Amino acid sequence: MKALVYEKYAEDNDFESILQIKDIPEPTPKPDEVVFRVKAASLNYDDIWGMRGKPLAVPLPHISGTDAAGEVIAIGENVKNIKVGDRIVSHGNMSCRVCAPCTDGKEYNCRKRKIWGFETGPLWGGYCEVTHLPEINVLKIPDNVSYEEAAAASMTLLTSWHMLVGRAKIRPGQTVLVMGGSSGVGIFGIQIAKLYGCTVIATASPDKLERLKEIGADYAVDHRKDDWHKEVRAITKKIVGGPGIDVIFEHIGGSHFNKELTLLKYGAIMVTTGATTGYDAPTDLRQIFFKGIDILGSTQGTRAELEQGFYWMGKGKIKAIIDSVYTFENAVDAHNKMLNGKGLVGKIILKPD
Repeated sequence: MKALVYEKYAEDNDFESILQIKDIPEPTPKPDEVVFRVKAASLNYDDIWGMRGKPLAVPLPHISGTDAAGEVIAIGENVKNIKVGDRIVSHGNMSCRVCAPCTDGKEYNCRKRKIWGFETGPLWGGYCEVTHLPEINVLKIPDNVSYEEAAAASMTLLTSWHMLVGRAKIRPGQTVLVMGGSSGVGIFGIQIAKLYGCTVIATASPDKLERLKEIGADYAVDHRKDDWHKEVRAITKKIVGGPGIDVIFEHIGGSHFNKELTLLKYGAIMVTTGATTGYDAPTDLRQIFFKGIDILGSTQGTRAELEQGFYWMGKGKIKAIIDSVYTFENAVDAHNKMLNGKGLVGKIILKPD
């Protein structure tokens, strides 16, 4: 079978110099595994980290791809709930399942946790014609959700659901600020907040603001302006009469972080899962302790949370947004588009052919 492989790390983001389509052996299932033919996979930023070898030196030779959807073609003897022919999608959070956090329903806190397709290998990820996963790391796709939509949702829907429902515990009537609303997680963040009956203010670059409203945001703000937070404050004054953000959905960090804190109500919540503009964020601690703000870290989520998200996708209440589709032959262009980000709204899909 063919797979998208690299055997060394890329210098200066020269992905073309390392990405190759190679023939590798087709996997056979271990007793607890399923083998499936990949119909669609989606790109994540950790694919770029992997090719750089930073911040983590991933196993080489490497196949990336955490989010893959396809048709089951073989199962191990101990597999109970999946059968040949099932349409499935990956749950890329691979935890030990026996430690205290795992058995407490917090597999995302497992110290042995690995992200499939990023930390696994050699040669074990989703960017290939056929791949394999433990049964516990796949779930069935609702009939009215396509392979492409399922792949686009796998990690980002899980991350967003865990942030807002699992960690922030959003409630109807709240005002939610979704930073970076045109990103994979941001798009689902908007939709989840609306599903829960919240008022949503979302941010993005100016060329993407109308798309945010189409996705479901009540208001859209250009966060590239120095005074973007003043515009958000003006909106909340109109809604509730003052600084009125109940929950901030944060994955940008950097220079935006302190401005975000000023927008929160007393006793409000910020939930954060990333720092795409920088990890070293200046922080006015007075905003936190005077206002009694809760800052919650969040990463990945549980398989049950992913099933909850897919339930609502099956009902048509949450939808994946696909920006573009590429084949393995055009994988360099796909990764460069993700790195550049210009005009990108939603997920980039990669298919074997």
